[in-house]
Amino acid sequence: MITEQPLESRIQYEYSPGHFKASEPNVYDPEQLGEGELILNMGPQHPSTHGVLRLEIVTSGEIVTDVVPHLGYLHRCFEAHTQNVPFNQGIPFVDRLDYLAAMNGEHIWAMAVERMLGIENDIPKRTEYIRVLVAELNRIASHFVAIGTYGLDIGAFTPFLWLMRDREHIQRLLEWVSGARMLYNYIWIGGLFYDLPVGFEERCREFVTYLKPKLVELQDVLIDNEIFRKRTGNVGVLPLAVAIDYGCTGPVLRGSGLRYDLRRVDAYSVYPELDFEIPIGTGQAGAVGDCWDRNYVRVRECWESVRIIEQCLDRLTTDHKRTPDYNPQAMVPKKIRPKAGDYYFRGESAKGELGFFFRTDGRSDIPVRSHCRSCSFHNLSVISEISRGGMLADLVAVIGSLDLVMGEVDR
Repeated sequence: MITEQPLESRIQYEYSPGHFKASEPNVYDPEQLGEGELILNMGPQHPSTHGVLRLEIVTSGEIVTDVVPHLGYLHRCFEAHTQNVPFNQGIPFVDRLDYLAAMNGEHIWAMAVERMLGIENDIPKRTEYIRVLVAELNRIASHFVAIGTYGLDIGAFTPFLWLMRDREHIQRLLEWVSGARMLYNYIWIGGLFYDLPVGFEERCREFVTYLKPKLVELQDVLIDNEIFRKRTGNVGVLPLAVAIDYGCTGPVLRGSGLRYDLRRVDAYSVYPELDFEIPIGTGQAGAVGDCWDRNYVRVRECWESVRIIEQCLDRLTTDHKRTPDYNPQAMVPKKIRPKAGDYYFRGESAKGELGFFFRTDGRSDIPVRSHCRSCSFHNLSVISEISRGGMLADLVAVIGSLDLVMGEVDR
């Protein structure tokens, strides 16, 4: 028999410095506020909170005293879904986590299951180069949304239009490959849905040639713009020690000066065979780890992704070119029966470390427990640390610089 829990047991107790309160829905008790302090709510239906994030803000005039993010509004239910379907059917749910970088999520999920099954070294090299190629295309598309919407958040409209225009070329390439515009289900466990379409490599090279001057233009018009530098330099400074303590990864961590990228650290897939650099923030516009550094790192990463794409195209047209006997589904397991145990695999998504944990019983192809370590969740958790003492107007700049996708947070 199902019984309703008493209200007291359902209330979540949350802590913020100086204030204790068990509350639904707010954390702060108005009676405990200092003189002149107010509680403001930003979001969830607010363009600058990127859709469904609600922030409970304590302000003293225009100064932010504290910020508490409230989660659970989107309810993606990823973990519950993937604990009720076989591993291969979990890929469409992975697409809906970070839906702006779905190829990256698929790649990491597929490698996680392949390592669990012990077949990761059996995947054909052509398959791996195609996986990296589409993942890096999707990384650029994700960064374009991050940079473009960030400019829009703080008043720069034209770069947003330009980046959406260039992102559209990538979306069409990925749609040509997979048949889907955003939720691809293209990278399968053990292989791919299909080989690259005939002529894809040539079209992709044309896009790379087109994109390079556009990235130079982006650097000149937005990143090095004097107004943009003054608006984002010394704003939302994230010290490296704080970033590490909160588990921040991706451009948020590298913007604070640490050259940490799982494509190099864990050296998975064919990344060890490719030549690329790991950009970091250097404090050119203010302090190391400010909003400017985080956006600068994303632009530099687009350049590095272009280098990776060119190298993948070279190998896909020489050493690992298409042959009549190549079957992208040759290693796709007909039935997944992992040994009982706990497994974890991580990879570098567009926003940082994306990891998947599985617990299996050795009898079923459905995990007993499935858990996602999402980068946006950890990156969001640091927002109160880097917003306290800043201006209320700067809070929008801080949110955008973290590049959040709430499908990963409310998973």
